[in-house]
Amino acid sequence: MASNPINLALRFILEITSLFLISYWGWHQSPEWLKYVLTIGLPIFSAVIWGVFAVKDDPSRSGKTVIPTPGIIRLLIELTIFGFACWVLYDLEQIALSIILVAILLIHHIASYDRIIWLIRKWN
Repeated sequence: MASNPINLALRFILEITSLFLISYWGWHQSPEWLKYVLTIGLPIFSAVIWGVFAVKDDPSRSGKTVIPTPGIIRLLIELTIFGFACWVLYDLEQIALSIILVAILLIHHIASYDRIIWLIRKWN
């Protein structure tokens, strides 16, 4: 189910949404020059981590990776970035939106149970 085109599209939308929310949060952290650094730097840092550390032969990606990563580490990276996006909404006092994002992420990960199992079993 994880390679279903609809689920892949949902995951892509969730990834882009997470990066946007991280950027938005960065903008609201400081009235000074630091907000520019956070607004640009945090989502770029997150996207680089997301793109560089991947499991070799991941069927939901191109199968290529810059730094081969064990599946459990990749899963933790994904959950950390998604979790941070949920926390960002909570921190910005958007509690209802935070709960909605958590629910969508749970549904997505339940629908992707086969990929989750594959990641947990993929150690190299």
